[in-house]
Amino acid sequence: MKKLLWFLALALLVCGLYNREYLLVWQKAMLICLECVGIG
Repeated sequence: MKKLLWFLALALLVCGLYNREYLLVWQKAMLICLECVGIG
């Protein structure tokens, strides 16, 4: 069961990287950081 969860997690991670989801996450994180500092 534990190996199945690791495989599923790895498959979803690869899927997200393939779809360039990390760029959207990075963009949102930068926006939140800039709002906290008061620049954005």
